[in-house]
Amino acid sequence: MYEHFFNCPYCWEPISFLLDSSVSNQTYIEDCEVCCNPIEVTVTFEEDELSGFTAEELGQ
Repeated sequence: MYEHFFNCPYCWEPISFLLDSSVSNQTYIEDCEVCCNPIEVTVTFEEDELSGFTAEELGQ
């Protein structure tokens, strides 16, 4: 597991998600722990290292 810190695209508060490096390409929805809005997360790992991360408002 890999903890990644970023700012919520809705409320801009700093938050973190735990990312699973066992799956190289992932897209999923997770709610912000501060404002509860749904965030579309896209993650890419290469050789167990985070190589790409986006967190966007759902539907953007």
